[in-house]
Amino acid sequence: MRRVASLLLLLCASLGAAAQPSEIEAEYRVTNSGITIGSIKETFVRKGDRYSIQSVTRSEGLLKAILDDQITVQSSGRVGADGLQPLEYDEHRMKDARRDLRSTFDWDKGVMRTVLHGENSETLLPAATQDRISVMYQFVNMRRFTETLVLPISERRKIEIHTYRLVGDEKVDTPMGAFDTRHYQRVVGNATDTRAEVWLAKDRFNFPVRAIFDDPKGFRLEQAVVSLNAR
Repeated sequence: MRRVASLLLLLCASLGAAAQPSEIEAEYRVTNSGITIGSIKETFVRKGDRYSIQSVTRSEGLLKAILDDQITVQSSGRVGADGLQPLEYDEHRMKDARRDLRSTFDWDKGVMRTVLHGENSETLLPAATQDRISVMYQFVNMRRFTETLVLPISERRKIEIHTYRLVGDEKVDTPMGAFDTRHYQRVVGNATDTRAEVWLAKDRFNFPVRAIFDDPKGFRLEQAVVSLNAR
């Protein structure tokens, strides 16, 4: 009986792993106060135990007339039992290369190394740390969702612990249509923290179909999915 139970558990684990998509293509509309100011195109590819993500943000509308820029973010690393494990993270700005950033994650030594403005820095690397783009795809690779999610996230030269609490199950409208989602909200500890909310589509691998970010200066960004293909 124990052997049968063990085999069933292994089978369920295998089916869960197989259910995760190996390729995702997504596009978001970025708005501020209802006005379109940007677009984001992303690709996620998994081959075996390796993954790569590319996210390209372009200014649109009124913002493009003031600042015609493009930011390319890339993340690559391993896929394990606990989801994504970043190894390299890069940010590149088309109009201002001085702000480019590159981080490498040395999990054996527990150190994240970052190059920014030509300066090298190191910081301790907590277990399960995600970078600023892999965290969005970590939701897709999570095996279970609890009332509270604790996510260490790399923020430029440092790593911050982000805590998200479940607000509830909600139907949310997007340019692509309506989705049944899990709505999580960041728990902020002080006035300098960026407030964040994310809606994860239950029938689309828990992919984030809507997100809102409120920075401490009062600038509010919303991104909503326009198209999504996963296979």
